[in-house]
Amino acid sequence: MSLLLDILSTAAMLYIVTAGLMMIFGVMKIVNFAHGAIITLGSYASFVISRLGLDPWLGLPFALAVGVAVGMLVERLIVRPLYKRPLDAILATWGLGIVIGQLITLAFGREVQFVDSPVQGAVSLLGTDYSAYRLLLVPIALLLCAAMTALLNGTRFGVKTRAVIMNEDLAKGLGIHSERIRFATFSLGAGLGALAGALVTPLSSVDPNMGLPWLVSAFMLVMVSGHSMASLLLTCAVFGACQVLVSLYVSPVAGGVTIAVLAALTLRIRPRGFAHD
Repeated sequence: MSLLLDILSTAAMLYIVTAGLMMIFGVMKIVNFAHGAIITLGSYASFVISRLGLDPWLGLPFALAVGVAVGMLVERLIVRPLYKRPLDAILATWGLGIVIGQLITLAFGREVQFVDSPVQGAVSLLGTDYSAYRLLLVPIALLLCAAMTALLNGTRFGVKTRAVIMNEDLAKGLGIHSERIRFATFSLGAGLGALAGALVTPLSSVDPNMGLPWLVSAFMLVMVSGHSMASLLLTCAVFGACQVLVSLYVSPVAGGVTIAVLAALTLRIRPRGFAHD
C-alpha cells in the first residue's frame, strides 16, 4: 500500500510542476526554460508567508499572484518579440532563469530554508500510515487536470486557444487576437509554475536552485505527452511509477534519471511523443 501511495503522490507532484510548462508549450510552441526559476519563486513566496507567521495556505494564492505577475512582465518584455524565433526564445528564457536565480540569491542568500506543511501528521489507509500532505497532492493534481481540461475544452478562451494552436493565421483571419491569447496563456502558465513551487515546498528544502531538477523532469514529460492535459496526467503516472520503482529496487541515483531515459527512448520510437498523428 505504501508503494502505491508513493507512486500516486509522485505522479501528482510531477503533474503539478509540469502543467504550467505544458500550458505554455501547447499554445506558444515555446519551451519556457525559466519555468524552474518560476517554481523557485513560488517556493520563496511560500517561504515569505511562513516567515511572516501567516496561515501557510495563504502561500498558495500569493505564489500564484507572484507567478502571474512575473509571467505578464516576461511575456510582454522578453518573449513577445521572439514568437517567430523559438530558438532565441529558448535561449532568452534560459538566461532569464539564471538571472532570476541570482536575484533570489541576492535577496535570500544561498542558505537552505524550510517551510512547514499546512497539513501535519499522517493518515491511516488499510493499516498503512502515510503523510497527509503528500496524499493531499493527489486530489489537487486531479482537480488541476479537470480544471485545465475544462478551461481548454469548455470555454470561449479554450476555443480561441485551440484555434491558435491549430492555425494561428486562420485564427487571426477569424478575428481572434492571438497576442492576447498568448499573453494570457503565458501568464497563467507562469502562475501555475509558481503555485507548483508553493505546493511542493513543504516536501523539500527551499534554495535558489531547487527548481532546476523539476524543470528537467517537466521538460521531458512535456516533450513526450503531446498537447493534452489528460495525456500529461497519464504520462506522469507511468513515468512516476517507473521512477519510484527504480529508486526503490535499484538506487535513488538511477531513479533520478529514469524520467530522462524513458523520455529519450519514447521519443526515439515516437518522435512526436504521444501527440495525435
